[in-house]
Amino acid sequence: MDSNNSSLLLSSSSVLLHHQKHQLDSSFWEKQIRVPKQFIWPKGDLVEVQEELNEPLVDLEGFFKGDEMGTQQAARRIREACLKHGFFQVINHGVDSRVLSAAYDQTAKFFKLPPTLKSRVKKIPEATSGYASSHTDRFSSKLPWKETLSIDFHENSQEPVVVNYFKSHLGEDFEQTGLIFQKYSEAMKCLSLGIMELLAISLGVDRFFYRNFFEDCCALVRCNFYPVCKETGLTLGTGPHRDPTSLTILYQDEVGGLDVFTNNKWMSVRPRPGALVINIGETFTALSNGIYKSCLHRAVVNTDKERISLAFFVNPRDDKVVIPPSDLLGNQGTRMYPDFTWSDLLRFTQFHYRADSDTLKNFTKWFLSSKSLNP
Repeated sequence: MDSNNSSLLLSSSSVLLHHQKHQLDSSFWEKQIRVPKQFIWPKGDLVEVQEELNEPLVDLEGFFKGDEMGTQQAARRIREACLKHGFFQVINHGVDSRVLSAAYDQTAKFFKLPPTLKSRVKKIPEATSGYASSHTDRFSSKLPWKETLSIDFHENSQEPVVVNYFKSHLGEDFEQTGLIFQKYSEAMKCLSLGIMELLAISLGVDRFFYRNFFEDCCALVRCNFYPVCKETGLTLGTGPHRDPTSLTILYQDEVGGLDVFTNNKWMSVRPRPGALVINIGETFTALSNGIYKSCLHRAVVNTDKERISLAFFVNPRDDKVVIPPSDLLGNQGTRMYPDFTWSDLLRFTQFHYRADSDTLKNFTKWFLSSKSLNP
């Protein structure tokens, strides 16, 4: 790794700090008249948005009805977005609005719980699920102005994993909450497989290649709560990064705050009623052999309104090798990225590196270096 990037590659001891004794809670946010030092971000990351992103709005009705013309039109719009910045919004996506509303309401209720209850699901090192306040368990500077609840989801067992998670950590009283998030996760997985099929069509490969690859996927629901901040020019809800995952489906409220960096400037993504925001991540960049690149994005905070969003991150099963379809390798059969598994990339971002604009590039260098040392 070159000297410019070596400072970004962190040892596991510096990324995973000792768990702090106290979690931040709602009273912490309410008391903050000034942004504490550990929440302040560099000025270069805080450049204000000047305009809206004109991302495609993709209507999925024809695709889900089996209409070939509607399917091809949706695929063309997705290709247009993914060749530019990897962000688009979908309507007529098949996810019941009642499911979305119920998950949103449960998210709002969770973040209003007393700290003693939220601490029952406190995220611990090496775990992907759990509650975290500003990632104080992992980082000591450039902290995000938010709280999160992350929930693992898969359908590779007979058990309803989300329901069991809530019941085992928070008790029987939270069974209904678990059922709501279970249903939300199932609906999002169904939508994600449809998006994967459209991505394959848009790339001109076997339309079922990605759908089949992600049929037994492992996913993560991340509920985000962004408190009001009186000094929005100093901090961020989420810092600039590219998602290391494969696909993200975002349900956001009307407050807004998602920004995308494209054409050398930050542009805002306007919330659209009934729409879901889709973006590809670094793992899908590798699965497309670099044709579709993930885009740098961030979340800003608001001076007057709290913001809630729910992100559904789609990942391959941990042990599946990330290999693009042969149709995308060209005449020379050139691979842009080495064979790796999702667990390899996850380990890198959990223990060695804080996701940013160069995650996949630096992961590739680290991974190849690790393999040469441990053939």
